[in-house]
Amino acid sequence: MSGRAAGAALLVALALPPAPAAAGTTVPLPPLPQAPRASADGARLDAAAAARFAALALACVGKEYPNKIAHVLQSDADALPPRRLTPAFFGCYDWHSSVHGHWLLARLARAFPDAPFVAPARAALAKSLTPANITAEAAYLAGKGRETFERPYGLAWLLTLARELREWDDPQARTWSAALAPLETAAAKQLAGWLPKLTHPIRVGEHDQTAFALGLVLDWSRAKQDAVMTALAVERARTYYLPDRTCPLAYEPSGQDFLSPCLAEADLMRRILHPGAFADWLTGLLPDLPRDGSAGWLEPGVVTDPTDGKLAHLDGLNLSRAWMLEGIASGLPSEDPRVPALRAAAERHRKDGLAAVTGAHYEGGHWLGTFATYLTSERGLTDR
Repeated sequence: MSGRAAGAALLVALALPPAPAAAGTTVPLPPLPQAPRASADGARLDAAAAARFAALALACVGKEYPNKIAHVLQSDADALPPRRLTPAFFGCYDWHSSVHGHWLLARLARAFPDAPFVAPARAALAKSLTPANITAEAAYLAGKGRETFERPYGLAWLLTLARELREWDDPQARTWSAALAPLETAAAKQLAGWLPKLTHPIRVGEHDQTAFALGLVLDWSRAKQDAVMTALAVERARTYYLPDRTCPLAYEPSGQDFLSPCLAEADLMRRILHPGAFADWLTGLLPDLPRDGSAGWLEPGVVTDPTDGKLAHLDGLNLSRAWMLEGIASGLPSEDPRVPALRAAAERHRKDGLAAVTGAHYEGGHWLGTFATYLTSERGLTDR
């Protein structure tokens, strides 16, 4: 065995946590890095940008059509309009976009409590997050043939919405959090039942990707202090990605990606490896990362037709790459020579990505505001 292989094997042996315990039991958590704090210049999100992003979500959370549903019918009785099938999250073209549109409103209302958009944002949240609506949502999720519904992307965003409401010190938010709890529990249960059976990671640049979803799930479970789900997410991440070497970043992006397979797994692994171990692992995963501070080593995606919903995914890719690059940089030792190039590429992608968040076309307007908010509010980098 080569020295590199031996080192990798030792890292695997030292890193793997105990197998997850049965639901309802307590297990010792594996040691994890502390969640990074926000950058010194704050959230990098001002009230004007927040209002613009909030307007995009407010324009779609109650907009039922056009609508794309992934709906399994068992009989004619299941042929119902979206508002009847999923009464809380029927807007914004599809279920997951509606869920993270609600997250956007909660995140920005929490960050800018005195902004003019907060009153309509609260009204939209109050209209959707009622006990009756959430009971219907949970029943829909439990329906026959829906085991794969919104798995993992939409379910992970549902947990992110639940986290946001739980962390918001506000009487209304506590009411919404309590209402959402049954669906939160159901979403976590769906993921917990699926992940141990998933023998290989899903390495695509769209909704089915496991790396991005696991990052959201891990952030949720750590914030909730759910020891069982944290242990499961960490074990799955290590099993899927710790042995990876030489990820083909040069093959990215595919033509309709909105997530980077290579960067997403690195952004996930920085959450569970301490800086020194993460630096060593990243050398194996992306051996050609520059050490000269340059930004041109990773070209932003270019959208040739923003009215094509799939082609417009590349605008979202630029935004998600930006936060993933920032996340990777935050997980390395501060003196690591790759940090300047990671941050330079992140800033380049940030600039291009944010320029595309205009709302001019519904194909991007119904979801790009969420990605812009996740990036600029540093949700993946801060525990606040």
